[in-house]
Amino acid sequence: MNPSLVAVIIFAVLVIVVLVKTAVIVPQKHEYIIERLGKYSRTLGAGFHILLPFIDKVAYRFMLKEEVVNIASQTCITKDNVTVEVDGLIYLQVQDSKLAAYGINDYRIASAQLAQTTLRSCIGRIDLDKTFEERENINAQVVQAIDEAAQSWGIKLLRYEVSDIVPPQSVKQAMEAQMTAERAKRAEIAKSEGERQSTINRAEGERQDAILKSEGEKQRMINEAEGRAAQIRAVAEATAQGLHMIAEQLKSPGGLDAANLRVAEQYVAEFGKLAKESNTLIVPSSASDVSSMVSHAMATLNTLKKS
Repeated sequence: MNPSLVAVIIFAVLVIVVLVKTAVIVPQKHEYIIERLGKYSRTLGAGFHILLPFIDKVAYRFMLKEEVVNIASQTCITKDNVTVEVDGLIYLQVQDSKLAAYGINDYRIASAQLAQTTLRSCIGRIDLDKTFEERENINAQVVQAIDEAAQSWGIKLLRYEVSDIVPPQSVKQAMEAQMTAERAKRAEIAKSEGERQSTINRAEGERQDAILKSEGEKQRMINEAEGRAAQIRAVAEATAQGLHMIAEQLKSPGGLDAANLRVAEQYVAEFGKLAKESNTLIVPSSASDVSSMVSHAMATLNTLKKS
C-alpha cells in the first residue's frame, strides 16, 4: 500500500475523531455542562459548539422543560391513627443547570424523597375525614417545603398533586355505611319536607276555599236582602200609588157609588166563598141586608176621607 495513502487515511480518521470530540450540538430547551480537565468550565445553550479535544468534555446534560416525577405510594398515619396509602405527582423544572449538576446528586430522587417526607408530616396533622377535603392545603405545603430546599439545587417545583388516598378496607366499608346512612337521612328529610309542604298547601287551599265560600255566601245574603228590600219598596210604592189612585177616584164624581158597588161585590164574593169552602157557616146578623153593610162601609170611608 502506498505510504502516502496510509497517511491520508490516518489523517482523515484523526480529523473525524477530533470533530466527534470537539463538535457539540445542543438541542432547544437543553443545556450541557462542560468540564475542562475535571473542573467546571461553562454551560452550553442550544446551538452548535466546538470543544477542545481531549481537554473539554460534556459532563452533564439537562432538559429545561417541565418534568413529571411520580411519587410512589407510601403508608401514612392520620391524626386519628388510621393508616392510608397515598401517592402523588410532582412537576418540576431545571432553572440553573450548574446548581442542578453540583448542588445535588440527583434532584429527581431528592425531590421525590422530600415530597414523601413532607406528605407524611401533613397527613399526620389531620384526621381521616379531612384528608379528602384538605388536598389543596396538602399540595401547597409539599410545594412550599420542596421549593425552599430546592433553591440550592437549581430547580423550581411548579406544583404537587395528590393522586389518590386509599384507606383500609374496613375504613372504606365504614365510610360507605356512613354515606348510605347519610343518604337515607337526607331522603327522609326530603320526604318529610315534601309531606309538610303538601299539608301546608292543602290547608292553605282549604282556607282559601272556605274564605271564598264565605265571601260568596255573604254576597248571596246581601243580594237576597237587597232583593227583598227592593221588593218591599216596590210593593210599598205600588200600594201607595194604588191607594193614591183610589183616593183620587173617590174624589171624582160617581167615585163613591163605584166604591159602594165594589164593596158589595167583594162582600158577596167572599161570603159565598166562605160558605162553599167551610163546613161551619157564620151568618152575620145583617146578612140579608147587603145595602146596610155597604152603607156602614161607605160611612167608614167618608169618615177616613174627612180625617
